[in-house]
Amino acid sequence: MGRMARSKTPPRPRMTGHERREQLVAVARALFAEKGFEPTSVEEIAARAEVSKPVVYEHFGGKEGIYAVVVDREVEALSARLATSLRSGGHPKRIVERTALTLLDYIEENEDGFRILVRDSPVAQATGPFSSMLGDIAGRVESLLRDEFAAHNLDPETATLYAQMLVGMIAFTGQWWLEERTPAKEQVAAHLTNLGWNGLRGMVRDPKISAVPSGPGL
Repeated sequence: MGRMARSKTPPRPRMTGHERREQLVAVARALFAEKGFEPTSVEEIAARAEVSKPVVYEHFGGKEGIYAVVVDREVEALSARLATSLRSGGHPKRIVERTALTLLDYIEENEDGFRILVRDSPVAQATGPFSSMLGDIAGRVESLLRDEFAAHNLDPETATLYAQMLVGMIAFTGQWWLEERTPAKEQVAAHLTNLGWNGLRGMVRDPKISAVPSGPGL
């Protein structure tokens, strides 16, 4: 009998430079979401992508470079969504509701991406891409609040403070919902709107701290 021809596994098609770069970004994104920035190594990224370490260095210069690409893409995507929700106009109550739901939609659809943003760049941190993005969103909210405040005989100069509080409230709630996932996002958005809008609607022009009696039991 003749020797049976050995079956050979056809070689995998060689990736283009762009395809390899996108593969490495996807692999690194999953690892950063799973473990965080510090515990993730170039060795792990290379091993999961089935390439050598020099390939990662060639495309990104190291872990910091690929992390920057991942974070920039997440910030850009989330910022674009939030900006669109703010530009859509309408009643201020609807804007608050829509912005809250936009953030929750993003968390639901991009859990890995949002986890990367809040794990290594928490809201409380004064610097970082996520904090910078929230500052930009707060600036957009401020411009909306200034018009509303002026129309209701409230001090427009306080719009900066209230914009920071409103955006911070939504961002922190989003972090909490990332882990809890209950109640449903529509309910969370409704409760955020209830607190945010009803609080804004009932504001006075010159609020004062209530007198607090001293003594035990406070």
